Amino acid sequence: MSAIGAYARARAAAVGVAQPVASVRHLHLADAPLVLVPLTMAGEANAPLAAMVGTAVDRPVLLVVPQPRDRSRRFRFADELAAVLLAEVARCAGAGSEPVKPPKAARTPPAAAIEPGAGAGPPDDGGQAAAAAAVGELAEVTRFLDAPQLLVPNVAGADFVRLFGRSTRFRSTVGEYAVPAGVPLLGRWLTFLAQRAEHPGSSALMAMTEALAKHWATGQSALEDANLAALMAWIDPPPGLSGAEAARLAEDPARWPPAGPTTDPGFDNRVLAPAIRAYDEAVAQEAAGGGTGDARVVVAEAAVAEALRGHLEPTWQLMWRAVDLLRALPAGASVGRRWEQDRARFSSYFAYLSAEDGGLPQARRDGAVAAARRLAVLERELAAYEADQAFDDPLVLANQRVTGEAFVGRVVGVDRDRRIANSRGTLVTRPLAEVLTVDPVRLAVGAKVESPARRGQLGEIVDLRPAADGLLVTLELSGGMGRSKVPPPGSVPVEGEVLSYTSLLSDGMFSAGLPAPEDTPWTHGGPPGPYEPTEDDVRERWE
Repeated sequence: MSAIGAYARARAAAVGVAQPVASVRHLHLADAPLVLVPLTMAGEANAPLAAMVGTAVDRPVLLVVPQPRDRSRRFRFADELAAVLLAEVARCAGAGSEPVKPPKAARTPPAAAIEPGAGAGPPDDGGQAAAAAAVGELAEVTRFLDAPQLLVPNVAGADFVRLFGRSTRFRSTVGEYAVPAGVPLLGRWLTFLAQRAEHPGSSALMAMTEALAKHWATGQSALEDANLAALMAWIDPPPGLSGAEAARLAEDPARWPPAGPTTDPGFDNRVLAPAIRAYDEAVAQEAAGGGTGDARVVVAEAAVAEALRGHLEPTWQLMWRAVDLLRALPAGASVGRRWEQDRARFSSYFAYLSAEDGGLPQARRDGAVAAARRLAVLERELAAYEADQAFDDPLVLANQRVTGEAFVGRVVGVDRDRRIANSRGTLVTRPLAEVLTVDPVRLAVGAKVESPARRGQLGEIVDLRPAADGLLVTLELSGGMGRSKVPPPGSVPVEGEVLSYTSLLSDGMFSAGLPAPEDTPWTHGGPPGPYEPTEDDVRERWE
């Protein structure tokens, strides 16, 4: 927990309401996100029980499996969910597209960081092109103007999406285990969204509890924040109640049923189990009567659906209240750029699935090279996301100042015309700026820093010395000044300017070169074999 976060939690406990830990919203929110509240049956591995899904608070779609142990009803549920999700995918694909600039040239790491024979590093898109190729995506010269955004109540809901995608994407539409045509496509899109959720800063699939906790600190533990009702009680308590009092009421499952996917055991025993038992009896009686369409089956199924609707509706309302709270925050400056990445990946995967062969489902596990590429991408995106948050949000930057990794000060001296010889003997412009700060700087000489006000211009600390009014930090500046010998006006700080600097850099990571998959060394299993569909792919797996 950060210092600012710990202080915010203590203050929230003292005043009785959640405290903001962000002044801007660090996540994208679509105009009409697709909200999904899933439920699973207790004792069955990820067996779907019900879901409430939709893009508007007043138009929820209720999907119910009256007997989750019935395979045909499970796949009817999957087909109904596929109809909703694939309609959203089609809507986004039909919203138009825009041209995309060609990728930047590959960025090569220093020679010392390259192993012999490894070749150059990944492209400067953070390895996204390589990762896209690794998971079967195609490079596109256009990017859709919109992309689907799926919101679930909590991390367990995101896990449901991942597991349900894994259990459906390999299904076959022919043969012994045939399923409706939309089921395998649903699995591939759910897996795509679950994989995007692994990328720091992605907004394609978001757990609402995680999104809220990123922007507010409550007076309860992080474990208790996983309860959406209790978290919302701290952030937006009812009139006349403190956050702690409202959270205590929210933890009562009779008032606020769990946000899923698991259900309340009391609800299971008192309401759900008798309703499912009545449905089973009605089905058995119908079968005994020759399947003549006994109305008791319809009535019993409606009773199960009504019970589950009552269990889901409170969470459904909470989700849309949370959306309104997040939407009230102004979006951070970098949010749009990260959403562009989500739209680009969506466009690429849509093109892959739309190809003549329809594309293969995502692999169950990555090969050695694909896994290394994915890890390199995630590490680079995490570093960039942390820098984006600090650059966009003074509250996030404040935490860096507390730990000594950032400082704010006034420029008291500038040598803007300074030129020195580089390693090749060529004269280059390297201005010096002296910044007077009272912050506790814990950065060493040689550390590189960057200012949110001057992105792309790096400062290397060349001197730290005490001053009468604080600490004098001398920075050697590079970048952001063009190619002329004399820096243009405005490209170099001026005396009297107040600037913040942080050790989080907007482009602070690169990845060493990786071999092609066919050159995977024997120490890592050798080159992976081509995927060949087998009968084992369509066997029943729900866990």
